Amino acid sequence: MGEGLCPRLSCSWKNMEKGLNDAVSKTKVGKYFKLDARKSTFTKELRAGTATFLTMAYIITVNATILADSGGTCSVADCSAPVNQTAGPDCMLKPNEGYQSCLDKTKSDLIVATVLSAMIGSFAMGILANLPFGLAPGMGPNAFVAYNMVGFHGSGPISYKTAMAIVLVEGCAFFIVSALGLREKLARIIPKPIRLACAAGIGLFIAFVGLQIHQGVGLVGPDQSTLVTVTACSSTNPVTGECISGKMRSPTFWLGSVGLLITCYGLMKEIKGSMIYGILFVTLTSWIRGTAVTYFPQTLLGDNNYKYFKKVVDFHKIQSTAGAISFTSFNTSGAWLAFLTLFYVDMLGTTGILYTMAEIGGFVNEKGSFEGQYMAFLVDAGSTIVGSTLGVTTTATYVESSAGIREGGRTGLTAVTVGFYFLVSLFFTPLLTSVPPWAIGPSLVMVGVMMMKVVKDIDWENIKEAVPAFITMLLMPLTYSIANGIVGGIGMYIALSLYDYIVRLMAWLIKMRGMVVKERNQVSATAGADLAIEVI
Repeated sequence: MGEGLCPRLSCSWKNMEKGLNDAVSKTKVGKYFKLDARKSTFTKELRAGTATFLTMAYIITVNATILADSGGTCSVADCSAPVNQTAGPDCMLKPNEGYQSCLDKTKSDLIVATVLSAMIGSFAMGILANLPFGLAPGMGPNAFVAYNMVGFHGSGPISYKTAMAIVLVEGCAFFIVSALGLREKLARIIPKPIRLACAAGIGLFIAFVGLQIHQGVGLVGPDQSTLVTVTACSSTNPVTGECISGKMRSPTFWLGSVGLLITCYGLMKEIKGSMIYGILFVTLTSWIRGTAVTYFPQTLLGDNNYKYFKKVVDFHKIQSTAGAISFTSFNTSGAWLAFLTLFYVDMLGTTGILYTMAEIGGFVNEKGSFEGQYMAFLVDAGSTIVGSTLGVTTTATYVESSAGIREGGRTGLTAVTVGFYFLVSLFFTPLLTSVPPWAIGPSLVMVGVMMMKVVKDIDWENIKEAVPAFITMLLMPLTYSIANGIVGGIGMYIALSLYDYIVRLMAWLIKMRGMVVKERNQVSATAGADLAIEVI
């Protein structure tokens, strides 16, 4: 009886699913998204959207953590000062209760901003372009803004408000270029080895951030003699991050390492949401109070964070990052250099990813274009404009969209499903803000691993391509600057290309000289013949 029951339930479920799919495909929604035309079904699109969201949901906390490292709109005025004293500028770089409280609020704002920009971008991609691509603030631009432009806790040359103004202008320029159809052509101006090396270099940079003490698992720290060294210490200097005692004995590092292994095992077995599972394990373990790895220590700040965490469900209203845009310091050489760097990094990254996802989905035709291409370009450019007004960096199509495409996602319903999941996550801000950095670090390392695979397309046998590509990848993490890597790589490529131009110029000059000499000889011969005739 039991054996006969299961097949009946299975058949019943399949019949119900088929009936639902047939009914939806005949509705205006089904016809709008072209479910039948693209040989897809409603339930298949839902599964695809779920798979995509699970693989990209890590960006909610990762992006907020990275951008919060810039300090956001927090300043010296937010620092707690001793009695009858004023806080100095260094209070932003040292442990300070007031400044940390401001950072926590900023992180909450950035989580909501990340969710909103991802939700709006995904909804727009699904409804307007009818493509199964999920959008969210991209990895790479966020690190460039946080660590190169604004700097750790505002120690860089550009303020957070000016940085958001640059992102806004860049998004508008991006939109205009996309509307004019120039996006692909501009992306090709950068030499191919530099384009490929940019992705790998940014991956190394992000992984390096994930290994550091303040932003990740704490494996790498400063050293007076060697600049960087292995730390993961049980006790570190809270200001400099240097090891005081117990090297490789940090309990949070080992917990983060377990999370990294969980993520790796999941990806090895192609389990969807592996990045999330690694983050969840480390985070849930860190939420237990009274342990060596707890995120809620028995301190005033820890108690306040724990009280907010216990709310579980709460809608956080953005207080500081929305509309935090200032053009007062925009017209400087540093701001324009940052604009150009950010523009080209985004141009290369978003355009390349969009085409890659279209190829994986089989949407690209023999002419190299795909249905909804023009609108897709406008959507991710417009999403960047929206994101900048909320306080986050470039919003772009995610490579994790391939998870949904492999599940059978073929229409915009997949992207709409992704947007719906981001909408739901808006109401769980207390949980999302309580993810520790040692849970985020492993995911940053894995993002770096995934971005490194493009190096196989670099022609390492060709020195003219290999050296500029290597310089690009090397300078990004070692100089802590994505811009330095791009400038260094392009400079080296131009320098090596000069050899070919000089050789061609010399060959042309020799050829022209030969032609001039030949012409002179012909003229001399003709003149001699005429003279001989006259003599006769």
